[in-house]
Amino acid sequence: MAPRRAALRLVDAILRRGDPLDVAMHAAAQGLTGADRAFAVAIASETMRWMVDIDALIDGATAQILPDDVKSRAVLRIALAQLLALKSPGHAVVSTALPLVDGGPRRLVHAILSRAQQEEWSLPDRATLPLPAAERWAEQWGLKMVEAAEASWSAPPPIDLSFAAEPGADEWPEALSLAPRHRRLPRGQAVEAMPGFDEGGWWVQDLAASLPARLLGAGEGRTVLDLCAAPGGKTMQLAAAGWDVVAVDASAKRLERLRANIERTGLSAAIVRGDIRSWDPGAPADAVLLDAPCSATGIFRRHPDVLHRIEPRQIAEMAALQADLLARAARWVKPDGTLVYATCSLERAEGEDQVAAFLDHHKDWAVDPVRPDELPDAIAPDGSGFIRTFPGLLADAGGLDGFFVARLRAPSN
Repeated sequence: MAPRRAALRLVDAILRRGDPLDVAMHAAAQGLTGADRAFAVAIASETMRWMVDIDALIDGATAQILPDDVKSRAVLRIALAQLLALKSPGHAVVSTALPLVDGGPRRLVHAILSRAQQEEWSLPDRATLPLPAAERWAEQWGLKMVEAAEASWSAPPPIDLSFAAEPGADEWPEALSLAPRHRRLPRGQAVEAMPGFDEGGWWVQDLAASLPARLLGAGEGRTVLDLCAAPGGKTMQLAAAGWDVVAVDASAKRLERLRANIERTGLSAAIVRGDIRSWDPGAPADAVLLDAPCSATGIFRRHPDVLHRIEPRQIAEMAALQADLLARAARWVKPDGTLVYATCSLERAEGEDQVAAFLDHHKDWAVDPVRPDELPDAIAPDGSGFIRTFPGLLADAGGLDGFFVARLRAPSN
């Protein structure tokens, strides 16, 4: 019962309070360890991924539509996610669902779960996106992108690894090589148990997330500010590429993870806790990488809760914050230096529109167009010299997160 109760609390925190899954997990899954904790997260994640389709099944089985916020619907959601997505045994699903109703309509819940098994309910081939996200993306990118997004989030994505140095030809023979110092593995493996984890030669990082640091090339001892750096994937990339890295983040907890990653990999970076709205480096740097806080709608494959939480209001708030951070970060770049701006968002307001507004207010700055030879084969810059990755890219190889990346050049004096 413990992981199911935790999953119910997780779903409630996401839908009622708008908490991200990883934030809600710390409170909802207290006391759970190991497999139970992972199972609770899996239930909540698959409930979020398939909720539109699960709700359609529930509504088709009831004479009156259950309100969205009643416990019986919440229990049915997590129960059907176990039964239809996680393929849990039917008797286990029913026996653990009924106590969660807490005095509510147990007979109704039992009847629907029994019917689901008798009629052999199934989920569609593609998980349906929440309508607000589908409509927003269709307007921005077209219906084909929405279809690709549905296909890409219908299953958890594979595991991507970034390496400090290119692996040998006989290493990781089962992995797919998508770019230099990058390998992709099927999902289902415990990261800590994978070869070389303790030795620290690699870290988990989606290929799209590795693109911003790749655009800075070899550091050759030059200084780079990695802003909003935690949990440290880009910090480690930059350190491995020879940059003198100053990694800045406002969150003490997230910096603990960054510090642990740096220690495990044996790389070097100066780690600073600071809110870049008030923090100052004291001197300009050769390059600045701003992986700005954002709506995170581009990483919905790994965090399916995001599409049930993010609304236009949050996107507008993030865009306003990004504008402030981008203008501030620009002050810290040496003349003729480089500023890379990135977000893991699929919203124009946080990508193309953000950079257009910055350039409109900073006439002496210029786009430093990304060249095709700087990118993995399947990824190309757009007509403006930016990078925009979509869920449909590399679909046959396991897909890609949604990212926007722009490289800008500071004025020479």
